[in-house]
Amino acid sequence: MPDGGPTTHGEQRPPTAPTPTPTGAVPPPRGPATAPPGPTPALRRTGLLVTLVLGGLTAVPPLSMDMYLPALPAVTTSYGASAATVQLTLTACLAGMALGQLVVGPMSDKWGRRRPLLAGLVLYVLATALCVVAPNAALLVVFRLVQGLAGAAGIVIARAVVRDLYDGLAMARFVSTLMLISGAAPIVAPLIGGQLLRVTDWRGVFGVLTVIGLGLLLLVHRVLPETLAPEDRHSGGFRATLTTMRGLLADRPFTGYLLAAGFASAALFAYISASPFVVQEIYGASPQTFSLLFGINSVGLVGAGQLNGKVLVGRVSLDKVLALGLTLMTTAALALLLMTLGVFGEVGLVPVAAGLFVLVSALGLVTPNTTTLALMRTRNAAGSASALLGTSSFLVGAVASPLVGVAGEHTAVPMAVLQLSCALLAAACWALLARPRRIPAGAPHTGGADS
Repeated sequence: MPDGGPTTHGEQRPPTAPTPTPTGAVPPPRGPATAPPGPTPALRRTGLLVTLVLGGLTAVPPLSMDMYLPALPAVTTSYGASAATVQLTLTACLAGMALGQLVVGPMSDKWGRRRPLLAGLVLYVLATALCVVAPNAALLVVFRLVQGLAGAAGIVIARAVVRDLYDGLAMARFVSTLMLISGAAPIVAPLIGGQLLRVTDWRGVFGVLTVIGLGLLLLVHRVLPETLAPEDRHSGGFRATLTTMRGLLADRPFTGYLLAAGFASAALFAYISASPFVVQEIYGASPQTFSLLFGINSVGLVGAGQLNGKVLVGRVSLDKVLALGLTLMTTAALALLLMTLGVFGEVGLVPVAAGLFVLVSALGLVTPNTTTLALMRTRNAAGSASALLGTSSFLVGAVASPLVGVAGEHTAVPMAVLQLSCALLAAACWALLARPRRIPAGAPHTGGADS
């Protein structure tokens, strides 16, 4: 199909920013023979199953991280290791997921989506199985690093597949649908892990993750065909990859959406890191109350994502919905800061919990739209673009998480300051780099009646 022509979903494909070739030249316009493939008949027949598979791939990171959390004390006891050493098993997995995306994304642009994805899932299954039999903490750290590197394939390629198949409003709706699955994973993963520890030990948790990885591998092999046509793949090695990524980062709107997504994720990481101490230590809530509030906030995040995909997309421009999400985030973070500073006097748990709910729920409007708008800027390098989006969110979040504890466990001010700073930085990056001042003829259209 020609660029800008209608897709098989009835959406208008906007022209996208050209991706530089390895030599730095802009590739010529692509005709109908080389246009991105629409969903194949096989994908249309198994649409729900494919959606579940892609959602499962994006749920692998929270499952790998959060199912294991209740088992940390048992791992410490089992190995006779220090808590700091066992914490490295989490850090190693997170670092692997961040760095692995930078490797797998460009690989999928060069060799297609299926082969790197299948290879990553095979390696994930093997690494997770090795975690089951790890004889000491040091080897468990190594196996968790490999597990994270391999698990990155699912994250980055799932987004790239969505970009191959959808564009414009259809992509925004599909990304919001994926949030329903990936957003539920952090809610249920610790619960599953805790229940598993009733019937097995911590090694059994990795056994279940191995079975989940094997099931995804079989499903991907059976129901997910190749979505990147051979003529759309890149040739070249490491230098070509760097050139492609440099070209993506040189596109100001893409970089604006990427940075907005990264800083918004940092606000979420700050919440995840600090909320157990804020809710329980400062405001005196029980662990059960904290779990309930965490679940309610997760439901708010998923619900806002569904509101975005089912109601707002197609009626309001993606940039305006993104602006609404950033405004809600900033307002909630400012309210939290004023409350933690005592401007309103002594406040209880309910107002603070309400502020956290609004902030986390707003991410359901920010995350799918920054992802969609960034991927709409590229068609020839969706894997590399997806890698940059994922890695930036992981790295910025990893840097932000420790900062919430700089003043100790008995004040929530650092959390609120960090969340407000991240919200303001996300809004500034969007407004200064990405937000369209006007839409000239032929410019990418972000959808909605009022764009």
